[in-house]
Amino acid sequence: MARRPRVLVIAEAANPEWVSVPLVGWSLAQALRTQADVHLVTQIRNREAILRAGLQEGQDFTAIDSERLARPLWRVASVLRMGQGKGWTMTTAINAIVYPYFERLVWQRFGAEIKAGAYDIIHRVTPLSPTASSPIARRCVQAGVPFVMGPLNGGVPWPAGFDRARRQEREWLSYVRDAYKLMPGRQSTLKAARAILAGSRHTQSEIPAAFQDKTVYLPENAIDPERFNMVAKQSLERPLRACFVGRMVPYKGPDMLLEALAPLLKHGHLHLDMIGDGPMRAALETQAQAAGCADQVTFHGAVPHERVQDIMVQANLLTFPSIREFGGGVVLEAMALGIVPVVINYAGPGELVQPSFGNKIPIGTREEIISSLRAEVQAVVQDPTELPWRAEAARKHAHSHFTWGAKALQIRRLYDAILAGQPLEDPIQQGV
Repeated sequence: MARRPRVLVIAEAANPEWVSVPLVGWSLAQALRTQADVHLVTQIRNREAILRAGLQEGQDFTAIDSERLARPLWRVASVLRMGQGKGWTMTTAINAIVYPYFERLVWQRFGAEIKAGAYDIIHRVTPLSPTASSPIARRCVQAGVPFVMGPLNGGVPWPAGFDRARRQEREWLSYVRDAYKLMPGRQSTLKAARAILAGSRHTQSEIPAAFQDKTVYLPENAIDPERFNMVAKQSLERPLRACFVGRMVPYKGPDMLLEALAPLLKHGHLHLDMIGDGPMRAALETQAQAAGCADQVTFHGAVPHERVQDIMVQANLLTFPSIREFGGGVVLEAMALGIVPVVINYAGPGELVQPSFGNKIPIGTREEIISSLRAEVQAVVQDPTELPWRAEAARKHAHSHFTWGAKALQIRRLYDAILAGQPLEDPIQQGV
C-alpha cells in the first residue's frame, strides 16, 4: 500500500455511547484510524462521549456547534413525527435542511487547511441518508482534494400490503420521498464526489446512471469483535431457542413472529427471547398469553448494547421478520456469535445472508410471511442437525468480511485507487 493518507472524516453523527447511525459513524471513523491519519469532525452533541472514549479534542477530533439552527428544527421534527420513535422519514427530511448549515461551519473551520493541501481525502461518513447534500463537495473539487461520501443508505420502499404498518409508523412523508431527487444540491454533490459508497443495492440503484461508474457497494454495518466476542454453543436439546432483537414496532414484525412461532412455543419445542422495547410490547405480551405460549416467551425489555450478546448467545436462531430494514446490523451481530439468521429477503438483511448459513423468506403478504416463517423454523426444529456447521459458517463470514477493521481495509483500498487515479472497483469481493 501507499503511505497512509491524511483523511478529514466528516461524521455529523458519531457517538460511541449511542446506537444506530451515530454508532456507525463512530465505529467507522475509529476503524479508519488503523488505515489512515484521521481527524474526525462531528456535531457538538457528541463531544462529551468522544472525550470519555479517550480522544483528544483538537488533535483527534473537532466538535462543530450547529445547535443555533439544529436545536429549533429538531423540536419541530419531534412535533411533526407525532410520536416517540415514529416518523423517521420526517426526521430525515429535517436533517436534510439542517445538515448544509453544519457543513458550512465545517468549511469555515477547515476550508483554509483543505485548500492548503492538509488532507489527501475528505470523507463524509454521516449522514447516511442519500437525501442530504454536501455543499463542501464542490469546494473540495475546486481545491483539488477528492471528496468521498458514504456508505449511503435508506429509502427502501414499503412493501405492498403493509400500508397499515406504514400509517402506524406515521410515515406520511414516505409517500412523496422521491421528491428529494429534485432538491437543490443533490446533482452537484453527486457530480463532485470522487466516490460514492452505496450501503445497499437499492440505494445503489437510485444513483443516476451518469454516476454509476464511481458508485461502489459497501454495506454500512459491521461488528465490533470485542463487543461481540462470545460463541453460541448451538445445543440441539429441546426446546431450541430463537431470539428477536429490535424495537417493538410494526415494521419489525414482532407480532408476525409470535403468530408464526406460537404452535412451536405452545408445545415446548422452542423458546423465544424478545430483546427490546417499544409501543407494541404490551400488546405482544397479551398476544403471547392468548396464544397459550407466554411461558416459552421471555420479554427482556431494553438491554444496553454491550449486554445484548449475553442473551443472544443462548440462541440457535435469530428470527427477524422486519419488512423494511436498511442495514440489518443485528443480523451481523447474530452471525458473529454463531447464530443462524432467519430473515425476510428484502433490503438489508436479504443482502447480508447467504443460503449456506441462513434462511431467507420471500417478501409477501402478512399471511404469506407468517406461513413461510413457521415452515422454516418448524423444519429446523424437526431436524436441527445442520445448525452447528451453518452457525460456524455464519460466524466465519461475519468475522472475515464484516468487522469494522475489515471495512476500514476495504475503504483504504478505495482511497489508494482514488489517489493513484485508478478506476474504482468493488472493494469487498465477498460474493453477496
